[in-house]
Amino acid sequence: MQDQPNYDSILNELHKKYDDINQDTETHLEGLLHSKPITYWDYIHTDALLSLQIQRTTLPDEMVFIGYHQINELIFKMILWEIQQVAENEDLNTVFFENKLMRVSRYFDMLSTSFNIMREGMDVAQYNKFRHTLTPASGFQSAQYRLIEFASTELINLIDYRFRKTIDRNTPFEHALEHLYWQAAGKDYNTGEKSTLLINFEKRYKEEFITFMKVYNTKNLWSRFKELPEADQKNEDLVKAMRHYDYTVNVSWVMAHYNAAKHYILGEDGDGEATGGSDWQKYMHPKYQKRIFFPELWSPEELDNWGKDV
Repeated sequence: MQDQPNYDSILNELHKKYDDINQDTETHLEGLLHSKPITYWDYIHTDALLSLQIQRTTLPDEMVFIGYHQINELIFKMILWEIQQVAENEDLNTVFFENKLMRVSRYFDMLSTSFNIMREGMDVAQYNKFRHTLTPASGFQSAQYRLIEFASTELINLIDYRFRKTIDRNTPFEHALEHLYWQAAGKDYNTGEKSTLLINFEKRYKEEFITFMKVYNTKNLWSRFKELPEADQKNEDLVKAMRHYDYTVNVSWVMAHYNAAKHYILGEDGDGEATGGSDWQKYMHPKYQKRIFFPELWSPEELDNWGKDV
């Protein structure tokens, strides 16, 4: 008779696991007798995922547009997941920090190159028909992307340049929110009146944003970097990873998005207007807004020329 496997060590570990949370091990093991084996489609929830691409028009290439943006939002979720691990790490070191930054950068590298799907993957005439059914919605309203910004840097680096001298760490978060750089894309420059685009966005996400801003005020990527010992802040690999992430997000990815929009909106059949009504060229191009997460890691010359060479 062949020797039977000995499961004593595993059973002891299971018993400890359930005992630690005041659960009965036998009850949980008995439950396994009646559970169904997992399948790929159940684990990934394939059917639910594939049911979310709902077109507003009969134009075939709208499916490309919807699917592409949903993929972006899934990637944004993965990025936030990685940043959260840095934010909450109680024993942060340069190796862990760099590893997470490069993971996030690879996600943004993928997002940057994927804009060819948008640029070359849709018929221009179709896009300029179905895009009008999206008004006043806009990619501007990606809440997860705003959360990535909040989680990456101190709020002052996201404030509109016109108001930075009037805002500091003692400024109420709600006031800071009103003066973030992207607010300019949703307001009349002369009157300050908010567009429907911005009104709808804030109605849905304002309270969530303020809560998130408070939470990440002291544990965003830049704040966590500054908590490291001085020697670690000079670690060449970590500084390189910080700079790569900053440039990838605020120049490479932004310009890939900008060029895709330019291809359609300023093309022969485009009308030059964003669906949300924003001054999208000045809002998106990095040389105007100079979105920079870690300005202290760049030279004065690099800061002055930010986005001008693309």
